Parts: sequence; C-alpha cells; structure tokens
Amino acid sequence: MKILHVETGNKLFGGPLQVYYLLRGLHQQGQQNILVCSAGSAIGDAAREVTANIYAVPMAGDLDIPFVWRLRRIIRKESPDLIHLHSRRGADLLGGIAGRLENVPVILSRRVDNPEPRWWVAVKYRLYDQVVTISEGIRDVLLKEGVPAEKVTCVPSAVDIRQYRPACDRGWFEQAVGVESGQPVVGVIAQLIPRKGHRYLLEAIPDLVRQIPEVQFLFFGTGELETELQTEIEQRGLRGTVRLAGFRDDLPRVLPCLDTVVHPALMEGLGVSLLQAAACGVPIVASAVGGIPEIVQDKVNGYLVPPRQAEALGRALLSLLENQSRAREMGKAGRAIVEQGFSIEAMVKGNMELYAAVINS
Repeated sequence: MKILHVETGNKLFGGPLQVYYLLRGLHQQGQQNILVCSAGSAIGDAAREVTANIYAVPMAGDLDIPFVWRLRRIIRKESPDLIHLHSRRGADLLGGIAGRLENVPVILSRRVDNPEPRWWVAVKYRLYDQVVTISEGIRDVLLKEGVPAEKVTCVPSAVDIRQYRPACDRGWFEQAVGVESGQPVVGVIAQLIPRKGHRYLLEAIPDLVRQIPEVQFLFFGTGELETELQTEIEQRGLRGTVRLAGFRDDLPRVLPCLDTVVHPALMEGLGVSLLQAAACGVPIVASAVGGIPEIVQDKVNGYLVPPRQAEALGRALLSLLENQSRAREMGKAGRAIVEQGFSIEAMVKGNMELYAAVINS
C-alpha cells in the first residue's frame, strides 16, 4: 500500500508522535509512506528514517484555501492508494476536499472529544470514507452527533513500552528537576491551556501541602496560560511548592521518578501522557472525562475524580501519597494495562486493517 499522511503539528509529542509511530510501523511492514507536514516541523525531521517522500509545505490553518491546491499537486505526483489525515488546523477539512477532488479514498484520525454542531458534522464527515478515533469516548461523541456507526472505527493510541518503562535514576532526577532527596513529586504533563484544568489542581494544593508540606508539583508543558498560572502560584503562596517546568524531551527518564501523575482535564480525547506515565509504572489521578477512563481504571491503576472538583482531586492525591505500597501496586497495574491494550504493534495493525478495508471496498 502507498499511503499519503498529512500531519500539521510542529513538535514531536501527542498526535505527531503517534503519527511517527505509525509511519515507523508501516515501514517495518513493507508499506510505502508519504508525509505532508509543516515546514520546519519535528515530525518531518524524525520521519526521514522511515520515508524518503517528505513534503514540507506552508500550512496556515482552516482558512488556508490554497493548501487544497498544494496538496492536490502532491497527490497527482505520488498517486497514493489512500490519504490519511491526522490532524486538524485545516488538514481535516481542506485535506478532505483535496482527496475528494482527486478521487482518492480519505481516512480522518479524530483525536479530540470536543463536540461539533450537528449541521457541520453532517457536511464535513461526508468527505471521509472512514474516521478512526483514538478512544471509544471520541467514537461515542461522533455517534451522538450523527456519524454512522459503520463509518467510525476506534484504534487506540499507543506508547513505546521499550522507551517508557519503570526505571528511575533518582540521583539524576533530583539534579535534573531540582528537588531534594526524599521529597514526593507530583507531575502534570499537559499543555498550559484552559481545558487541561490546571486551575483546579492549584485550588486543591494548599490543603494538601498542610498535610504533606514537603510535596513538590511540577507542571511540564507550555501554552497560553503560562503567565496566568505563574501569577496564581504566587498569589496562593505556592512558589516553593509548584513550578512551571516547561517542555522536556527527556520524559522517558523523568516520568518513572514521579510519585504520581495528575491530569485534571475538562476534556480529553485519550491522553498520550497518561499512557506514558502508566507504562512507567506511575499511578495516576485524573478526571473521568473523554477517553481517560480507558487508560485510568478507578482504584486499579489510579483514581478517577469528577472534573472541576478540587476537593475530590486533593483527596485522591493524598490517598496515593500517604500509601506508598498501594501506589506501587497501582503503578504495576498501569504497566500491565498498557502492555495489554496500547502497544504500537496493535495500533499499526488496526490502521493497516482499516486501510485494506477502505482500499478494497
């Protein structure tokens, strides 16, 4: 098979990292990849080892109408069997139009669970032969909005369990992130944007600190709320407890050393960072929204709490931090959950089966 992939993300995490895993797996299976990506993107650099056909083109979002013609020229040159659109930011709608105009089958990956107007769904999803969701939660959203069930397939995101594993170098970790020996460390791995729910965690932390004064919170990631969150940290008197740790490309070394990962999101398609944390044997406290319950099984590998409930968030965190033996048991359970249901091999196989079904239909 010859598959043309379109991915507009610039950094190699989240959706683009999943696309890289897929490209690598398809390459190992003898399939031919073509990648259309943003100029200067990290996935464009990483994908050179699994495809020689990389087109780095300008992409300016939903209103970049000329992208349709740029993509059509690539389609005509490469003559792919199928087009797989992996992201939004214009690639979903404009890519679907380009595929239809060139009469090439189109698959769309849906990674977010935010609802769309039903009238828009009725128009937009006619462009795609199939939609692949990364969680059953997202699939349910599309079905409720009227997309036919036979048109939507769930293929869960994956984690590289060889790279993400329970192996903590505590001495390195303490020096790398600036914590002292013996301090419990809670991590948040998410963009600093409203729907990730950081504000509710900040609301919960003061009560937690009164009971465990030495606890440290590290917010990994960047985003539009950086200044606002830093101001709230200062106002709540949490400067010595909570730090914005920025984006890190060494999470496989950082994650295994965290005592807990917390994810107070208001919406979440699945949560790749949660897969990575579970693979590293870290127990998780997270909101029971979107696809998160497919990773975090309540009282098995962590705790699920209602979104926007700071008090419940604090109680769950306290329970884990005060019971280290229980936390270790949950961490082991999380590793097993990832190994059984979220391997790269299973993700690649699921996509390949969908490709074959669409091409042969």
